[in-house]
Amino acid sequence: MAGEKNKEKLILDSAVALFTSRGYLATRMEDVAMSAGISKGLTYFYYKNKEDLFMALTKKAFDQFKDEFRDVYRSKGKSGLEMISDLMVKIVAFAKANQVYYDSILNFLDLLKKYNNPETRKLIDPKTLESTHFQKLLEIHHEPAKIGIMMVSQGIKDGSIRAELHAEITFYTIWSMIIGYEKMLGPIEFEGKDFKLHAENWELGFLRLMQEMLKGTLQATKKTTVQGSLF
Repeated sequence: MAGEKNKEKLILDSAVALFTSRGYLATRMEDVAMSAGISKGLTYFYYKNKEDLFMALTKKAFDQFKDEFRDVYRSKGKSGLEMISDLMVKIVAFAKANQVYYDSILNFLDLLKKYNNPETRKLIDPKTLESTHFQKLLEIHHEPAKIGIMMVSQGIKDGSIRAELHAEITFYTIWSMIIGYEKMLGPIEFEGKDFKLHAENWELGFLRLMQEMLKGTLQATKKTTVQGSLF
């Protein structure tokens, strides 16, 4: 049993390395087998096809992603707002350190959008739908978000996040903001006459804006018009 698990891990680790260096489309199952140092037939014994292998990789990505959420939630003596702030930093760090895993998570969310629509579900490759790992993902993909929702609920309870917010809606809104933020980290760069924007100062600004929104201390100020008098 341990030997089988080691071979599965070896295949998966080889796939991650190849997907990172060559990309998913350019990687063949033969390449994975060769990189892992095992036969092509044995590779197909553990994973029926490349789609099944990628779903296994995605399942592992969600498991690790959940661990990041759990580590933040278990931190001692922190308010809900502090946990959400830490989570934002953790997610971005996870994406940088595990780009293939993070991309597979985003890919699955896109896949899920198609799956949940009867009209677009038929556009999904049948090999993906038949993967046992895909079926497991349908069951567990909400787990990281559930922990994130608990963080927001904790913040509402301890007063660090404003009480009128809906925990589920708030968390998914925050997560969508973080996804957009991470995607823009590469292309963002602005240099104007009075202000320069780059990844470092944007991170601080993004984090502060998110915190102010959750605390409810962000208020727009309207400029007052001062009327002069001739008399």
